[in-house]
Amino acid sequence: MNAGLSLRQQPYNTETFMVSREDLESFLIRMDLDYDEIDEGMFLTRGGTSGLPLVVHCTDNLLIIRMKVMDMPADNDSSKALYRTLLELNATEIVHGAYGIEGDDLILSDTLELETLDFLELQASMESIEIAAATQMQKIRDLAVNGAKA
Repeated sequence: MNAGLSLRQQPYNTETFMVSREDLESFLIRMDLDYDEIDEGMFLTRGGTSGLPLVVHCTDNLLIIRMKVMDMPADNDSSKALYRTLLELNATEIVHGAYGIEGDDLILSDTLELETLDFLELQASMESIEIAAATQMQKIRDLAVNGAKA
């Protein structure tokens, strides 16, 4: 047995550091995104490949990422197909985040803990939302307009 190696596990460093507004801004710069700080800790970014607007908001303990997909259509008989599709996409296609309804808007959103947030987690979440919007938006809009015929 090597004298310098121990078979006992060393304790993990459990000290954590909350990601600050400055850290978040440095992550956005590192991702090479165009962004504007529209309020303290709230950034409007443009997706890296799609150019779609994405809001990144740093609150006390959470980072909220949101994208408006479209205005919700009026409820009617064909709304069932749209709602079913959104729930199916949440279960099968969305890696980070989910579709939701806020007021009259259909949104894609994700919530991350600032205490454990790192660059790669933020990047994965933002890219997942951007990819979902870019690949699914036309299908969702068609369902909103045409119902089950889409």
